[in-house]
Amino acid sequence: MPRRHSRRPSRRLLAGLVALTTGVGALALAPASSGAEQRVPSGGRYNVKTATSTGYGGAVTSVDPEASRVGVEVLRRGGNAVDAAVATAAALGVTEPYSSGIGGGGYFVHYDARTRTVSTLDGRETAPATMPTDAFVDPATGEPYRFTPELVTSGVAVGTPGTLATWDTALRRWGTRSLSQSLRPATQLASRGFVVDQTFRDQTADNAARFRQFPATQRQFLPGNELPRVGSVMRNRDLAATYRLIARQGVKAFYTGPLAREIARTVQDPPTVRRPSLPVPPGYLTTADLAGYRVASQAPTRSTYRGYDVYGMAPSSSGGSTIGEALNILERHDLGALSEVDALHLYLEASALAFADRGQYVGDPRFTDVPLTDLLSDTFAAERDCEIDVDRAATKPVEPGDVDDYDGVCGDGTTERRPEQDTENISTTNLTTADRWGNVVEYTLTIEQTGGSGITVPGRGFLLNNELTDFSYDGVAADDPNRIQPGKRPRSSMSPTIVLRDGEPVLALGSPGGSTIITTVLQTLVNRLDLGMTIQQALASPRAAQRNSATVTAEPEFIALHGDALEEYGHTLTPSGDAFTSAAQIGAATAIELGPRGRLTAVSEPTRRGGGSALVVRPRR
Repeated sequence: MPRRHSRRPSRRLLAGLVALTTGVGALALAPASSGAEQRVPSGGRYNVKTATSTGYGGAVTSVDPEASRVGVEVLRRGGNAVDAAVATAAALGVTEPYSSGIGGGGYFVHYDARTRTVSTLDGRETAPATMPTDAFVDPATGEPYRFTPELVTSGVAVGTPGTLATWDTALRRWGTRSLSQSLRPATQLASRGFVVDQTFRDQTADNAARFRQFPATQRQFLPGNELPRVGSVMRNRDLAATYRLIARQGVKAFYTGPLAREIARTVQDPPTVRRPSLPVPPGYLTTADLAGYRVASQAPTRSTYRGYDVYGMAPSSSGGSTIGEALNILERHDLGALSEVDALHLYLEASALAFADRGQYVGDPRFTDVPLTDLLSDTFAAERDCEIDVDRAATKPVEPGDVDDYDGVCGDGTTERRPEQDTENISTTNLTTADRWGNVVEYTLTIEQTGGSGITVPGRGFLLNNELTDFSYDGVAADDPNRIQPGKRPRSSMSPTIVLRDGEPVLALGSPGGSTIITTVLQTLVNRLDLGMTIQQALASPRAAQRNSATVTAEPEFIALHGDALEEYGHTLTPSGDAFTSAAQIGAATAIELGPRGRLTAVSEPTRRGGGSALVVRPRR
């Protein structure tokens, strides 16, 4: 039996280790008004990344300083949180093209200050109407495509993009600016270019072999067939022209007409070099799929936690249900009275249970009966909590709970587990906005793999997603909620989250990171709401992800800080990557905390993925 740890003995040690391993000791310990800055050369000027800003009148936080500045300028000119979110996202399509863009999809969560309600938009990509359930099987061999390189770099994996439709829907429903106005700053940014940093160069290097298969991709992202130099300026005039086209003609220019035909042709017959060194299987997307795409407006998930109301995305995302279920389990324990290690043990165990249920039950609700009410039931959580031993980690994977037979009483409340394979990629991007009127947006968007499918629509400047790899890779069983079906949205882990207290927003947060998005958001909530950390500390703190697997994936600094103590419980921790590369990093979160009298604390990553940019409209009243 592991020894019981005294109540939070490691707060000072945590701050010191965070300072040592991420270079943000000042941020982690200083008041909210401090900020961590990273200066990047920009043609004789400097692009400043500010990890934390506090102030009034609105805030924007994203991974990129150019995009955050675009959003804040929209707020300064009288736009609201939705206007700022769309403008920021369009700018990220320029500066973060390997993680986002109009060739992908995402989930948009909105708090309306006037009605005091939370609403969501599901802009997830959909499988083409002609896509067969065995689409991941190579017809030439009768065997499944290898996940890499064939499937990730293919037309097969391209789903119908939903990002542009999401922007248009959000602006029409809650915004004050037109789509044309919202695209203008990003169009200018694409024309004049942005400064290449080390993260962008590294991501390009990681994808260079794939990008060289496609002339349009190579021409845009490997100028002169070379990696872009750090400090050089990357322009995307093709994307600028595409944005101008959409600004003139509206979203119909993307979903119908010549551009739609070009997108469909690119997917069905990927334009490769004459003798590609990688196989590029063709896909199924048609102009009818594009013309028929619709954003899904739906109610958010809601769970209560220690007096807070936590709102997230309902399926097709699994983020809201999995985080909500884990919080319901954890609420049965007084984490604030425990040591940090004891609390982390419970966090890991609750995560495993919630992930077991996610894999068993969650998929696109239009195609599978998702028992959402049961998964978010306090009674169901009480029964799932019976599986936790406060002194010992359970053997993983654990079995899912039985949603058809539970009463909150400890007993045999599990069912046979369905095999699951995690194929979600870590690349995505996230942004958070808030305005002077109290409206808030949390938005996670993606093209899936870093660099998506690798396929650029010729002459259009944007990469197409490979989001359909999120379907069960080898799952064609009729009872698999995430199997391939025509018109279906693949299950996602994206978890844009807004937290209210007494009907007012107090915190909004989200992250990229594939299936670790769920654990990143959950751990940040636990850090902030239970363990007494500031939002800066909660977000910068070293991370670990337990997704119902035999081992816990953890950042090296998390292992250095907590590994020995957690191993006493029976947890096996494995590093998420080399300590000196981005592969070691879990997530790249953003958050805004809303305080009294309109005070905003905007937070981004101090160093993960090169550090983010959190800005406010006014530092003082």
